[in-house]
Amino acid sequence: MRPIEPDDRDAVQGAFARLSEKSRYQRFMSAINELSESQLRYLSEVDHHDHEALIAFDRESGLGVGVGRYVRLDDGTSAEAAVTVVDEWQGRGLGTALCQLLAARAREEGIERFTALLLATNDQMHDVLASLGPASVISRDAGTVEVEVAIPEQGIGDHMAGVLRVVAGGTVELATPPWGLRAHEG
Repeated sequence: MRPIEPDDRDAVQGAFARLSEKSRYQRFMSAINELSESQLRYLSEVDHHDHEALIAFDRESGLGVGVGRYVRLDDGTSAEAAVTVVDEWQGRGLGTALCQLLAARAREEGIERFTALLLATNDQMHDVLASLGPASVISRDAGTVEVEVAIPEQGIGDHMAGVLRVVAGGTVELATPPWGLRAHEG
């Protein structure tokens, strides 16, 4: 795992290509078969301050297998965060590892909390939100729920790990905000 670089465009495109149709739909909320040039540029050319992205590679194959990213919000201390892991690597702890590193980078940059926009179509959503502890719902709109989780002083904490497990397990899905590309598209 390391900070993403502009030369990682092919790795990002390759990882996207290895996402299942379901994973792509959950991530982009439409049937996207490939990333456009502008999307690839957005996903791989980051400033590592207001927009951070970390990429993970499979040691054996050298292929990109996951990306964690945050995009700082206008308040300066919050960031929308997301982790994407190719299907064959899901359930192995890679998403948690990416989030731990992302939280450490966010702390270094003065970010105090992560937000995530979740699709609320799953019947289990209400139970899931009730079990997340200090994660708070900050808005509900048009079938989505936005949650906020404070970044602990060290690591990611049990509650943020719980949010990741829920998202990775498919209990809730990340939704694409109507204003375009954000953190969850990495």
